[in-house]
Amino acid sequence: CSEDPDAGQNGVGRLPAQEIQARTKTAAGSVDAVRLSGNVVTRGRTYKLDMRLKADGATGSVTAEGATFHLLRVGEQLFLKADAAFWNHEDGKSGDDGSDTAAADKLEGKYVKVPTGDPSYKKFSGFTDKDLLLDGLLTLHGTLATDGHHEQSGTRTIRVTGDKGSGGRLDVSLEGRPYPLRLRRAGGAGTLTFSSWGKDFALSEPKAAETVDYGKQLPSS
Repeated sequence: CSEDPDAGQNGVGRLPAQEIQARTKTAAGSVDAVRLSGNVVTRGRTYKLDMRLKADGATGSVTAEGATFHLLRVGEQLFLKADAAFWNHEDGKSGDDGSDTAAADKLEGKYVKVPTGDPSYKKFSGFTDKDLLLDGLLTLHGTLATDGHHEQSGTRTIRVTGDKGSGGRLDVSLEGRPYPLRLRRAGGAGTLTFSSWGKDFALSEPKAAETVDYGKQLPSS
């Protein structure tokens, strides 16, 4: 007889699809740290993410419309670092006197503290909120079913699909805890990988020499 693909594994491969999704969500929510990388398409805009997330903060980079910016959140304090092109784009202006360019040059390569009351705070902090991101991402749409055994970065997985794949595909680890390892979002809205589950990392606010104060409000985006 053929070898049992679930032999020696964590057992979730034998479960109904709904139970697998429930267990992987529980596993994802039970640890403090994860690395998330890949692409997310939302409202017609593609974001490339490479974020390390944990309960009290995050660090990493986001690329959108050709501009890359770095995000660092420590507790409620959110910092943004980008090049001059990003700040010129965010400002949406190009003054004849060069003042806007000068301001962008001043901000280039420096961390800017994003005021909590600024409209940009909610948008940017959403990329740094582990629970918010995972709750929004780890949902398959439509009728759930399993779709065979696969492999992600050397780890054996069981795949769960929504509506035969049109509602998303999620690969769940069969080794150790049933963490989600790879997600193809419904409607072609991006593909993400999850790694470094439970691996803590250091977070600290940037030094004063690395920061610049923009004021009470960032340029409108």
